[in-house]
Amino acid sequence: LIRLLLKIHVYNRVKTDKKTLNEFNFKIKTMETKTCLHCKKIIKGRTDKKFCDDYCRNIFNNQLKSSTNNLVRNTNNILGKNRRIIESFFEEEINYIKIKKEILINNGFQFSYNTKSKKLAKGAYIYYCYDYAFLPISEDYYILIKEI
Repeated sequence: LIRLLLKIHVYNRVKTDKKTLNEFNFKIKTMETKTCLHCKKIIKGRTDKKFCDDYCRNIFNNQLKSSTNNLVRNTNNILGKNRRIIESFFEEEINYIKIKKEILINNGFQFSYNTKSKKLAKGAYIYYCYDYAFLPISEDYYILIKEI
């Protein structure tokens, strides 16, 4: 009787193990294999991994942000150039200067780029480029102002 119970127990255990093994194999077969978002290689490791290595992660994220970064980078470059152009007309003790619009244009100044604009009491606008300002006083002349 003990032998018979032992055989039944072993048989049931093997049967359960086969069932568990079959379920496990089925899950493995039906599981989707994850691929790297950049290079499309199969990912090994953690289940929440999105990239095969740091190189792919960096390339993917840089490409994702590159279009917005280009716009910001280009705008900042233009603003920086405008500031350098204005700064080049000042000596140490001078805080403002009257200059022809043509001179600014010839130096590559772009009037549509500024960091701030402010409406003055007379209805005119003063435009800022970081710590410098430019104020149109006629069609041909501007006053450049060094903010203190």
